[in-house]
Amino acid sequence: MRPILLQGHERSLTQIKYNREGDLLFTCSKDHVINVWYSHNGERLGTYEGHNGSVWSVDVDSKSEFLVSGAADNTMRLWQVSTGKCLYTWEFDTAVRRVAFSEDDKQVIQITEQRMGFQGAIRIFNINQQDQTNQSAQPLYEFNPVGSKVTVIAFAKDPTTIVTGHESGKLSLWDVRKGEEILTKERAHNDFITDMQFSPDRSYLITSSKDKSAKLHETKNLTPLKTYPTETPLNSAAIAPLRPYVLLGGGQEAMSVTTTSARQGKFETRFWHKVFEEEVGRVKGHFGPINTIAVHPSGRSYASGGEDGFVRVHHFDENYFRSRPYGDLGEVED
Repeated sequence: MRPILLQGHERSLTQIKYNREGDLLFTCSKDHVINVWYSHNGERLGTYEGHNGSVWSVDVDSKSEFLVSGAADNTMRLWQVSTGKCLYTWEFDTAVRRVAFSEDDKQVIQITEQRMGFQGAIRIFNINQQDQTNQSAQPLYEFNPVGSKVTVIAFAKDPTTIVTGHESGKLSLWDVRKGEEILTKERAHNDFITDMQFSPDRSYLITSSKDKSAKLHETKNLTPLKTYPTETPLNSAAIAPLRPYVLLGGGQEAMSVTTTSARQGKFETRFWHKVFEEEVGRVKGHFGPINTIAVHPSGRSYASGGEDGFVRVHHFDENYFRSRPYGDLGEVED
């Protein structure tokens, strides 16, 4: 499974996203830049320039028409995917840590940091798809969660409901119309929730955490379904279509990383059987912690972005699809 190495960022990756068809891969980084690539061969298609700080999060709508990004320059930006033009910029008091489109593409949700005396806030904006440069500066809904800071956020299947993951390890369901928590799992994790990704039908989701585990939860009531423990903090987790696997990525913090720990395999993408909760394989390659993982919508490839500034795209070999669902994938090396 020889990877395609994408070298278009000068600093560590923060998030990567496939579009719905899977032919495009969007990557963002602490170098202020967003890149878009052809996922099948790793050719860079274009760059979205304009942010003046680390770009923490990106998302693309289902038609690959609009891209939304959030950054440390206290802005959220709406881009035209095909031209790279920035259509609109929202400005806030603190950094925008996470952005996401609703399933119908009509709304964008985001969270801003709790910092410098400002409360962390959840905001939902309507997207004007007809007059693209004329967006409302005022959110449709805005509320300030109390207690533990929100770290990840996304719409559930119903656009009036959202799911949030928190610094304390809490997982919550919210009614956006009332700005109220419907349901809370205080100890979904024992530490900072770093990533949250949904199954294709949004009926269940996976979370990763600094507590060295990833967990599968039912979306409707946040019931924990499965747990995947590791020996290192996790930064990202994704669900693989077609096959019964989940992919986990992470590693030690950069300040505690040594060449010895790199050789010991702390920076591998780990494959776990989704149902049996058994680790079935690892893929090496990165020279630092894996910060973000995304699986192609077809389930035939995946991409990982690391602290080393590289994006690695892996197209699965045929034996990945022929292997028994409970069999061992083994260890893959470059």
